[in-house]
Amino acid sequence: MSKLSTSLSLRIFLPFAVGYFLSYLFRVVNAVISTDLVADTGIGPSALGLLTAIYFITFASFQLPLGILLDRFGPRKTESVLLLFAAIGAFLFAQAESLMTLVIGRAFIGFGVSACLMAAFKAYALWFSSERWPLINGLQMAAGGMGALAATSPVEYLLGITDWRGLFLLLAALTFVVSLLVFFVVPEHRTKNAEQSLKKQVSGIKTVFTSMKFWRAAPVTTMSQASFLAIQGLWVGPWLRDVAGYDRAQSADLMFWIALCMVAGFMLLGGLAERLSRKGIPVMTTAVSGMGLFMVVQFLIVLLPASSVIPLWFLFGFSGTSGIIAYAALSQDFPVELSGRVTTAVNLLVFVAAFAGQWAIGAVIEQWPLLEDGGYGEAGFKAGFIMMLIFQLLSLGWFFVATKLSRRLETTEHKSVELNED
Repeated sequence: MSKLSTSLSLRIFLPFAVGYFLSYLFRVVNAVISTDLVADTGIGPSALGLLTAIYFITFASFQLPLGILLDRFGPRKTESVLLLFAAIGAFLFAQAESLMTLVIGRAFIGFGVSACLMAAFKAYALWFSSERWPLINGLQMAAGGMGALAATSPVEYLLGITDWRGLFLLLAALTFVVSLLVFFVVPEHRTKNAEQSLKKQVSGIKTVFTSMKFWRAAPVTTMSQASFLAIQGLWVGPWLRDVAGYDRAQSADLMFWIALCMVAGFMLLGGLAERLSRKGIPVMTTAVSGMGLFMVVQFLIVLLPASSVIPLWFLFGFSGTSGIIAYAALSQDFPVELSGRVTTAVNLLVFVAAFAGQWAIGAVIEQWPLLEDGGYGEAGFKAGFIMMLIFQLLSLGWFFVATKLSRRLETTEHKSVELNED
């Protein structure tokens, strides 16, 4: 693959980056506006978790069809159309007068932004060489991190000018503009998948889901990313308020710094994975090492007194990004024409788990009585976070077991081939 010009690279990267910026802003903005939502609707922590997590389940429900669409019609057309649904969802959310309408609006948003990351990954797989994937994917994730940054202190500032409804009307307009940007700026890249039959494309999903290479790494990637999304996307805000004792503005500022560390993680860890890969260290090894560090950070947050763990939340934001490196590693294990279905397959698992995790944390928190000021108790947060950590540890154990089994199988097959040749 020849080297792309700077202008062409920017035409490919920037529209998808802006789209993912909005996608991530939508994903985590409820952590800042949760106080207003609770005040307007009177919902409890379980309902708040469900409302926020609806984004994940509608997002996840479209991942397998999305993989086929990306491989058949390309990322440009697919994302630009879906973003129109996100704009509609933001408009509905802004107009909602009931919990049900909020859920419907949130569901449209999750469905509409479901392609923002996967379409970008597919475009980069088509246009850039595989050695560049960890770095360019990391830059894409950094754009999402900027969206998370925008969803903290900047959103809190805007809430001083307008209310959360005005905020979502603005987001609806911006989403519509980005849809046009993706469609008219990103160049088209024709592939042979456009001529493949639907049956053959569906069989590609089967190829991915029946591969041991996929199932070796998918569980640990899923649980790491799901825990990061569930906590960073909602529960870190209430934790800072109710456990650490920060007011609303202070919590928003701290979430800004956590998101900034996340941006740094996406950029630095993606670049590190690329450099280590050139030296012979597999991308998956870098990813799993980072996910292990992420688990240690979560354990310390639960273990240590709340007053001493704020720096650990910054490391939480940084190390929580390591799971995304595994997307590039998984894509490298399959032909490029399957890249859309590989990334959407793992994304399906991630977002189903994130939906369940974000809701379950709220349900666990609800098992403890509310504080006198209506806040949530520290014991509930600890129990919810420990629950997610246990699932991560189990999936990490499976990764090492599956790796050992795969090596034994490869050795057995190799010896069998040698005997047949003799």
